[in-house]
Amino acid sequence: MSRIQSVFDTLKKQGRKGLVPFVTGGDPDPSQTVAVLHALANAGSDVIELGVPFSDPMADGPVIQRSSERALAKGISTRKILDYVREFRQTNTHTPIVLMGYANPIERMGQQAFVAAAKEAGVDGVLVVDYPPEESIDFAQHLRAAGLDPIFLLAPTSSDERIEKVAKAASGYVYYVSLKGVTGAQNLNTQEVSSKLPTIRQHTQVPVGVGFGIRDAASACRVAESADAVVIGSALIQTLEAGQPADAARLAGEFIAPIRAALDAQFKACIQP
Repeated sequence: MSRIQSVFDTLKKQGRKGLVPFVTGGDPDPSQTVAVLHALANAGSDVIELGVPFSDPMADGPVIQRSSERALAKGISTRKILDYVREFRQTNTHTPIVLMGYANPIERMGQQAFVAAAKEAGVDGVLVVDYPPEESIDFAQHLRAAGLDPIFLLAPTSSDERIEKVAKAASGYVYYVSLKGVTGAQNLNTQEVSSKLPTIRQHTQVPVGVGFGIRDAASACRVAESADAVVIGSALIQTLEAGQPADAARLAGEFIAPIRAALDAQFKACIQP
């Protein structure tokens, strides 16, 4: 059983919802990345998505694009991202780390070499935005053979055929993009999200995490009414961007903690007689 599956199994038994923050590796300060990861874990994150900076992040809005640009300007590479995971694993062996990024850096390294390096570093899953399931069969097999989860995106425009293909290829969780657009958009419609998730669940038993447009505890709780987990990235990165780099770990923990508390309070309210 993968670390990701174990976490979601535990959440399900407890009747709780997962909290999955996204941060870009190396931003706002390379020296703070591991501390940020620990702060997110200590504040109650169930899984952490660690972004691999890329020069053309086509699915990301301006906030995450800027974070990638800042990280690249500081010389952050895929191998450096793996170094961060390796250092994080020295003292945290339970919080899953998912690398999220784009195909080009993986292709440059070579798929098998990348998977082997990710496994050795302590990565638990990989989400490649521009690897559609029908074009990444071999890559998904390499990941599963190494005990890593291949994670795929679904969108409001995904057809039943696409949902079925993703369901066959994915493990760990499926990332449902809650709206049409890029990360950081603010036109979240929770009714549309809740109406789409039953269709996804007809095809897969894998947990469904929902991201894009979630900015605070209130929006996280609304999405959590139907999702298995909420994914939050742009609002967190904006918080780090607005602060001092030396304060990044503290700011990350302070941002996530109230969202965790709100999700847990919502759960407690549901089970009270």
